[in-house]
Amino acid sequence: MKITNIKQFKPNREFKREDLHTLGEFLVGAHFDEEEVLDGQGLYVIPGLVDIHLHAAYGADFMDGDEKSWHKIARFEAEHGITSLCPTTMTMTEDEILKACSIMNSYKPSDNEAFLHGLYLEGPFISPNKTGAQNSEFIKKPNLEFVNKAIEASNNQVKFLGIAPELDGAIELISALRNKVICSIAHTACSYETAMKAIAAGVNHLTHLFNAMPPFLHRAPGPIGAAVETESCFCELISDGVHVHPSAVKAAFKLFGKDKIVLISDSMMATGLDTDKSYTLGGQEVFVSGKKATLKDGTIAGSVSTLFDCLKTAITQIGIPIEEAVACATYTPALCAGISDKVGSLNSGCYANLLFIDKNLELQGVMLRGKMLWQNF
Repeated sequence: MKITNIKQFKPNREFKREDLHTLGEFLVGAHFDEEEVLDGQGLYVIPGLVDIHLHAAYGADFMDGDEKSWHKIARFEAEHGITSLCPTTMTMTEDEILKACSIMNSYKPSDNEAFLHGLYLEGPFISPNKTGAQNSEFIKKPNLEFVNKAIEASNNQVKFLGIAPELDGAIELISALRNKVICSIAHTACSYETAMKAIAAGVNHLTHLFNAMPPFLHRAPGPIGAAVETESCFCELISDGVHVHPSAVKAAFKLFGKDKIVLISDSMMATGLDTDKSYTLGGQEVFVSGKKATLKDGTIAGSVSTLFDCLKTAITQIGIPIEEAVACATYTPALCAGISDKVGSLNSGCYANLLFIDKNLELQGVMLRGKMLWQNF
């Protein structure tokens, strides 16, 4: 297929009027036996979004213990422009976490569903002082045996592990998992010094920047300070307009640079459904009002936004340049997850996952692996 009359997002982070070409599921260079032509009607075309951290959506949760829930989420996400994702667990019982791992192993996406690119274990090795919406009842001490069980149950598909490095045995576990699992500082009360030790042991990631971690202070820079001065460290950021103040979002882009920020949704099951109702996350009741989801005590409990919603908020409400925001929701997360050769850009050889967007940043169509999933043009 030849896709014409578009402004495509180039690897140099500029939009350019240039045709795209697909062959089967993939993007390819120009070829001359194309019979089908798609007129893009002057729309912007960006890669399908890559959400490496989300728990649930549309009434389903990856911790439901039911593969049907996974298919429901993957369909919903694809329809809303998120074509690649990493299912994210919660701090729950060992059996429930391992059940999610086994579903990851057996899951096969349908033609209308997002690809899953590995599991994100958020916990159970977290600080009891920074639980956020995680359930403190199920916190465990860092344990290589448990991680190996998860890796085995998922058939080696554990991609990320969120861990508090100040816990006894955490640094040793991070070191043991180097080059096997991407370890991320998460739900932590650690100091700058401990964070630097974790980075030296193999950490190269920060889970939802600013949330469930000490603030960046001039005499106690904490994990944020450690990440700022570490060239290889990626930082997740929830730009839903609730988790992080717009000023802090802009500050994060200045501190870390556009090449290290990874936009995520951290979405829970109310995403895509009516608000002003109660739902669950990690076995705990969550109350949703507008765009804010909280536990009974007022603790923020995930977002009710898709990554596409977060992308729009970053651009239209916070003021992040569109070229930077798009990269942070596509190529940068793909790069940090080690899948940038397959997704996250419009380079030849990548999957033909395309979003067609108008000048108001409204989604007008989704191409999933070379086939139009839906279109309004």
